[in-house]
Amino acid sequence: MHGAAHADAAHNPPLHAGAVHDNVLHEDALHENALHENDRVIEISKLSTRFGGHVVHAELDLEVRRAEIFALVGGSGSGKSTLLREMILLHRPDSGSIRVLGVDLQTAGEDEALALRQRWGVMFQQGGLFGALTVSENVGLALREHTELEDGLIDEIAASKLALTGLAPAVGAQYPSELSGGMMKRASLARALALDPELLFLDEPTAGLDPESAGGVDELVRKLRDRFGLTIVMITHDLDLLWQLADRVAVLAEGKVQGIGSMSELSRMEHPAIRKFFDGPRGRAAREQELRQADTPTDSKSEKPPSKPK
Repeated sequence: MHGAAHADAAHNPPLHAGAVHDNVLHEDALHENALHENDRVIEISKLSTRFGGHVVHAELDLEVRRAEIFALVGGSGSGKSTLLREMILLHRPDSGSIRVLGVDLQTAGEDEALALRQRWGVMFQQGGLFGALTVSENVGLALREHTELEDGLIDEIAASKLALTGLAPAVGAQYPSELSGGMMKRASLARALALDPELLFLDEPTAGLDPESAGGVDELVRKLRDRFGLTIVMITHDLDLLWQLADRVAVLAEGKVQGIGSMSELSRMEHPAIRKFFDGPRGRAAREQELRQADTPTDSKSEKPPSKPK
């Protein structure tokens, strides 16, 4: 026994303090990397998309972090809408990889893709509600398709989602054609929230709305993120929305992400595709409004939830 112990000691000498320290550092690094990996809700690597001879994405790279409000912007034809469709499994890229909530979209089978779709919600630009169904029936549709809940409970959940988005109970009995633009946006958002998603995609959430209605949607989106810890990815041309709501913004042009950061950080970048968002009249007006709000403290401003994830 003693000989065996000596042999083991010869082959496996005790760790010195330096070696122990190195092991601890290695374990800390692995833990930190694991946390960082878990923090990535969407990972896009070397994504390429073509329509015939037209290149939409050219080895595009992008990451979206957990619980942030992330915006995609770019000029017409920059590929932002196509990228959104690829992230929600409506279009398949030519090459590269997209991982959403840890799932590789390129290799996911039908069952895995179905389960993944139930973990995100989508608010389409035009609402996407079925005209033959009431608003309540539209909101409850996913629950009827993907759960075994009784109709009465589904109706209660639908009503709660409508209330969450600021709609009166009576709206549930209306049809989409009877809604105003702002109400349509909120009803579409209620449907996107029906399955309690972790991830929310918003396609032009304030497009076509008057300033008051757009401001209400802005505040609603922020409250949803802060209350439920949602990760929110949105496409928008609304510069006020970008300044007031987005934690990070990615500017798409020439098939790639040309700049990424907060609006303040982007405003100091010199790429022409980025500059056009800040140098035009709308860009300057939005920036000036943001500066005025920052310089004028009010009760509502001081109580406003932080825009950065905690």
